[in-house]
Amino acid sequence: MNIVIIGAGIFGASAAFHLARYGAKPTIIDAGLDGRATAAGAGIICPWVKNLEDETFYRLYAGGGEYYPDLIAALAEAGETDLGYRQSGAMLVSADPRELAAMERSVRQRDAPAMGDVTRLAPAEARSLFPPLADRLGAIHIAGGARVDGRLLTAAMLRAAEKFGATVLQGHAVPEIESGRVTGVDVNGDRIAADRLIVTAGAWVNQVLNLSLPIEPQRGQITHLLLDGTDTSAWPVILPPTSHYIVAFDQGRIVAGATREHGSGFDYRVTAAGQAEVLHEALRIAPGLAAATLLETRVGFRPLGTEARPLLGWVRQIEGLAVGNGLGPSGLTMGPLAGRLLAELVTGEATSIDLAPFNPMRRGAKASVYQNDMR
Repeated sequence: MNIVIIGAGIFGASAAFHLARYGAKPTIIDAGLDGRATAAGAGIICPWVKNLEDETFYRLYAGGGEYYPDLIAALAEAGETDLGYRQSGAMLVSADPRELAAMERSVRQRDAPAMGDVTRLAPAEARSLFPPLADRLGAIHIAGGARVDGRLLTAAMLRAAEKFGATVLQGHAVPEIESGRVTGVDVNGDRIAADRLIVTAGAWVNQVLNLSLPIEPQRGQITHLLLDGTDTSAWPVILPPTSHYIVAFDQGRIVAGATREHGSGFDYRVTAAGQAEVLHEALRIAPGLAAATLLETRVGFRPLGTEARPLLGWVRQIEGLAVGNGLGPSGLTMGPLAGRLLAELVTGEATSIDLAPFNPMRRGAKASVYQNDMR
């Protein structure tokens, strides 16, 4: 079976890695476009703190976090250990004791052994774990919280996939569809035959496929700071009661983000307003970062769907076509597990999570298929 994957972000790289581990020899193609969400994502892995009423989605989301130890072990077996991954813990922070109490109740209601110990911390205790934190902020500490470098993890999965026999190509891919089924892909004028096509093209999915999937780009601007000479490797993830966050990596690197800009299109710019928003929120929560060096601000386009549930499964109107998309701001949590699920799907294995609720065509999206090809 010839399997081709379009899109080598976290989703596609995981699908390629797992397919190759299962004995397939997939070809994965990426256009190298600016603004891939994986390259800009903060890498927070702490799904248990998200307030979700949709239990079906939550099972996938939490499953993504719980899958990481198995993924890390599998990559280590393939010789890949440079992932920027660490189970450093996470802290929900607030100055309001009532808000902290509500956060603690919500988290403790989760039946999730992977979450680890949950501990209420006084402001001084919270600052001992994350010294730049504002002295008014107490915290709920979640021991199982982790962080990962999306760029490093994706590159590691692609290298491991190649070791198992996958082929990684750079270029613009155009699917070929004949009589309602996948036949191949054109890459920079060269044809690759395909019986199965997985499209994990993120916010660009409707440019790759002749579909009208309910996905649009949401711009996120995320700033990287440096605390030179400070050992930040074990600092926990900081999660205020907003959409912003602070994530510490090794060697003094601190990531602060992020904006959530609707209607941005693919405008790949750092804006004055976006930079101001990120820095204002970061320094409000952690004023001790004021003297940090501003290294860079990254821009990513999250593939945002019209509802929380991702698009994951076969496109029934086109034989042999599977889509993975709509992970939004949670791609680095769910992407590795979702990629494994797509690998199971296209090889005919029973998926470890029922994908019926994630049917990519469930919201009335249309698949317009040309008779000869999809160009």
